[in-house]
Amino acid sequence: MRLIANSFSTASLVVLTALAASPVWAADVDARSAVDAVTVYPDGASVTRLITVDLPAGENSAVLKDFPLTLDPSSLRVEGEAGAKITIGAIDAKPPRAAPPVNLPELDKRIEALKDERADLQGAIDAATARRKFAERFSDTAPAGLGEKGEARPMTEWRAAFAAVAEEVASADTAIRAAQRKQRDLDREIARAEQERAQKPPNKLEVRIEVAAAAATKATLRVTYAVRNARWTPIYDARLDTGSKDRKPALELVRRAEIVQATGEDWSNVALSVSTVRTARGGSAPELKPLLVQYPYVSRPMVGGSMSDSAMPAAAPAPAPLRSAQLAKVAAEAESRERADEQQATAEVSGFQVTFKIPGRVSLAANEGAKSLRVSSAAIAPDMTVRAAPVKDPTGFLEASFKQVEDAPLLPGQVSIYRDGVFVGRSQMAAAGKDETVRLGFGADDKIKIERTVLKRNEGSAGLIVTTSKTDERAFKTIVRNGHDFPVRIAIEDQLPVSENEDIQVEMLPSTTPPTTTNLRDRRGVLEWAFEAKPGEVKDIHFAWRLRWPKDRGVVFSPAG
Repeated sequence: MRLIANSFSTASLVVLTALAASPVWAADVDARSAVDAVTVYPDGASVTRLITVDLPAGENSAVLKDFPLTLDPSSLRVEGEAGAKITIGAIDAKPPRAAPPVNLPELDKRIEALKDERADLQGAIDAATARRKFAERFSDTAPAGLGEKGEARPMTEWRAAFAAVAEEVASADTAIRAAQRKQRDLDREIARAEQERAQKPPNKLEVRIEVAAAAATKATLRVTYAVRNARWTPIYDARLDTGSKDRKPALELVRRAEIVQATGEDWSNVALSVSTVRTARGGSAPELKPLLVQYPYVSRPMVGGSMSDSAMPAAAPAPAPLRSAQLAKVAAEAESRERADEQQATAEVSGFQVTFKIPGRVSLAANEGAKSLRVSSAAIAPDMTVRAAPVKDPTGFLEASFKQVEDAPLLPGQVSIYRDGVFVGRSQMAAAGKDETVRLGFGADDKIKIERTVLKRNEGSAGLIVTTSKTDERAFKTIVRNGHDFPVRIAIEDQLPVSENEDIQVEMLPSTTPPTTTNLRDRRGVLEWAFEAKPGEVKDIHFAWRLRWPKDRGVVFSPAG
C-alpha cells in the first residue's frame, strides 16, 4: 500500500480515523534514515531519505534524529508502503532539546576530585613560596661578618651560609614549578570535563512522522525535503581538431556539472541528478507598477529657510551586492595517450526544464569542495573562421561556430579550450537554446597576417560661400595574407561611426570595399568583410567614411554603453 503526506505543523495533528479504537497515546518508534537520492539545482537541492521501520499495530510516531538543520521544514513530504494498511498523519520537524550527558553524576565527582587535587597543589605552592621568602629574608637580615661575640667569622662559614640559602631557594623554586605544571594539566582536564558536562546544542534536526498501522508490519518511508546550501554550475571542455587538407575539422563539446554542497549532511552512495530548475527565483514574474511622467517638483522654502520632512526627497535604495562569479577548476589533460572513457548522464527533457541523471551512485560530503562530474558530450562538425578586428588588434583568432541541435540548452558557464590537444585558455559559454548558433574562440592564428593602415585623415569645413559645417574624413586599408597551405575563411570587422543626432551626418564613401554584413549581430555600425582566402593569397580591404556636423558644435567619439 502506498501513501503520501504533506508537511503539517505540530499543533495540527491528524486524528487517524482508521484506528479510532486504538490507544490515545502514540508509541515512539526510533528509526534511522539514509540519503538515497539527491537532485541538485543551480540554487539548492532536493534530498530524499529512505527509512525502513518495524511498526507495531496501532498509532506510532517514527522518530528520526539525523536530519540536517538546514532543511526547509515546509518542504517536508512523505510517502511510503508497507505489507499492511498504514496511514500517514502529521509530519513535524524541530531541533531536539539539548539533553545533559547521561553520566552526569560521574562527571560531577570527577570534576570535584580534580579541583580538590588542584587545591592541594596550590597549598604546596603556597608553602614553597613561604620557604623561599624566609630564606631570602634570612639572607638579607642575618649579620654576615661577625660571630656571636663580635669576632670575624671564618670564610668557610660564609660559604656554608651562602650554600644553605641558595639550596633552600632552589628547592622552593623547583617545588613551585612542578606544582604549577601539574596545575596546568589539571586545568585542561577540568575544562574538558566541564565541556563534556555542558549541554551541547543540537547539530541535527528531529523529525516525527505519525503513522498508524492496522497490524504489525515493516514499512518503507521516503522523506523528501529542500535545502538551500547546495548548487551546481555548468562547465565545459571544448576540444577542437583543426583538421588538415584531407581531414575536416571536428569539435568535441563536453558538458560537466560542478557540484558544491554545505548542507550539514553527507551524501554517501546516492542517486544524483542535476536540474536546470532555479528554485530561488520564485514562481511568478515581477509585478510592475504604473510609470508616471511629470514635471519635477520644486520645493518652496519654509519660514526660517527650513523644509518639512515630508518634502525631502526619499533616499534611493542601496544597490544589491553582486554575486561573485564562481570560477571552475578544470585541470588541463594530457593528450599523448588514449583517454579513458568517462561515464555520462542521461538527459530527461521536458517542456520547461532538463534533468541530467548521473549514472551509478555518487558520494559527496558536506563542505568537501567542488566535485566535477561529466554530464554529456557531443561530436560536432564546426564551421571554421579566422576573425579579427584590426582597429583594436591585428591578430586573427580562430573561431568555431555551430548550431546547437540538442534539446537540452547550453547554460552559461566557463569553457576550457583545447586546440589540437593543447590547452589554450578559458572562455565563457553564452546561453544557447535549440537551433541557436554558438561561437567559440580557439586562440590566435599566427599564420594569418593582418595590417591596417590609415590612408587619409582630413578635418575641415564645408559650404559654397560661407562655412556652415565641419567635416572629418578618414580612409583605411587592411591587408590580409593567408600563410596556410590550405584555404581559410576569414572575417574582418571594422566600425562605421553611428550618429544619434540628426545634425551629425555619417556617410560611407564609394571607395569602400562593399562589406558582406552591416550591423553585425545587431551591433550598430559594425561591418564585416567575410571571404575565403586561398593558400598564400593577399587581399586588400578599403574602408572610408565622412562625418559632417554644425560648425559651432564639437563632436567626440565614445563607445556605446
